[in-house]
Amino acid sequence: QVQLVESGGGLVEAGGSLRLTCSPSGSIFKIDVMGWYRQAPGAQRELVATITRGLHTNYADSVKARFTISRDNAKNTVFLQMNTLSPDDTAVYYCNAFIAHYDDPYTYRTYWGQGTQVTVSS
Repeated sequence: QVQLVESGGGLVEAGGSLRLTCSPSGSIFKIDVMGWYRQAPGAQRELVATITRGLHTNYADSVKARFTISRDNAKNTVFLQMNTLSPDDTAVYYCNAFIAHYDDPYTYRTYWGQGTQVTVSS
């Protein structure tokens, strides 16, 4: 059983920065795309950023030039550096990963973290 463990959320003032980290636990053969999503109160979950194993990135327009996604393939870890935060960034942030296991190395399954709260005060 794989679990994605997130850390780094918290309360920050507008204009501040936070860095989120997500690492999986469990037996893993390979991880393909990893990403971050967020869900604000009363809203649907939305894409923030994704990164492929080859380090190609994709960002939501609302976070471009402020957020940076990166990963360490050797440690199966993904990061989200968030700068110039605004109250509109307040949400629960979820880590997502497509993971293949040793017993079926050609099938990737999607996993979600439990979420970490990011609150930006004005």
